[in-house]
Amino acid sequence: MEQNTTPEKKPRKLVFPIILGLVLLIALGFTLKEYIFLQSHEETDDAQIDGDISPVIPRVPGYVTSINFQDNQVVHQGDTLVVLDDKDYKIKLDQANAALNAAEKNVAAYRATISESRSNFGVQKANIDQAQVRAWKAQQDYDRYKNLYDDHVITKAQFDQATADKEAADYALEAAKSQMPVLDQRVNTSEQQTNATASIIDTRKADIEYAALQLSYTVITAPATGIVSKRNIQIGQLVQAGSPMFSIVHDSLYVTANFKETQMNDIKLNQKVDVAVDAFPDDKIQGTIESVSGATGAKFSLLPPDNATGNFVKVVQRVPVRIRLDVDSAVMARLRPGMSVKVTVHTK
Repeated sequence: MEQNTTPEKKPRKLVFPIILGLVLLIALGFTLKEYIFLQSHEETDDAQIDGDISPVIPRVPGYVTSINFQDNQVVHQGDTLVVLDDKDYKIKLDQANAALNAAEKNVAAYRATISESRSNFGVQKANIDQAQVRAWKAQQDYDRYKNLYDDHVITKAQFDQATADKEAADYALEAAKSQMPVLDQRVNTSEQQTNATASIIDTRKADIEYAALQLSYTVITAPATGIVSKRNIQIGQLVQAGSPMFSIVHDSLYVTANFKETQMNDIKLNQKVDVAVDAFPDDKIQGTIESVSGATGAKFSLLPPDNATGNFVKVVQRVPVRIRLDVDSAVMARLRPGMSVKVTVHTK
């Protein structure tokens, strides 16, 4: 009996060492492969697809009269998306134009007044010259009549008439001269009014530009090319300036990978990157490191950690790295911000 069982036990005793040896060889091969791989690569699964999201916000209040898109529709930059009721803004623009026309007419009227005042100024100057001639003539007559009266050639009545004519001419000259400052002041006043009204014209033109700008804000266009999402407006709704209506997810997507700070030693700009999207495991995407964040992710949190207070516990921090995707439009159309990815960087 012992001779029959001994040969059967020997093969059984060899099975376990063989299996163990194979397991050890496989583990050693896997470890060696990972070690060699990690010598020239850095990888992380703390990464996601990112993209710029632009909130579309009205700049003026108004009632929604037209919505020219559907939720999750692809739109292009400059497309008209929403139209607000513009009746009030058109009236304000008309009022601004009317105010400008009134100001321009006032300026024209003041300029006509200036021309008239200057013409009157010239006429009055001529009147002064004429009054001076008459005063000179009256003075000459007075002198002659005085000599004749002293020689008893003429009567006293004739001499009194010459005296009266001389005084009347002098008074007429003084009256003509007294009108000159009045006319000069009238010209200055008209010029000041013209200048003031001319400055108002600039203000009225600015009012027109502002009213036209406000009117243009009633037509809301797409700020970028992308997908419209999170729509929260309806026809007839009153929207307020500054209240978000919807958002546009830009079509230029990228990857944000959060590497441990201990992995950053070999990571450099412009290194090649392999990106595996969890949603599409069969699509391998290539990328390039574009930039590295200026601080760790924890520093941008609402309550950033402060190692100088409390009991210090060292935690390995993560540094966000932006990766530009080198993909065609077909693959890009399937990606959405927020999708999880695994990133492998070729460091050597």
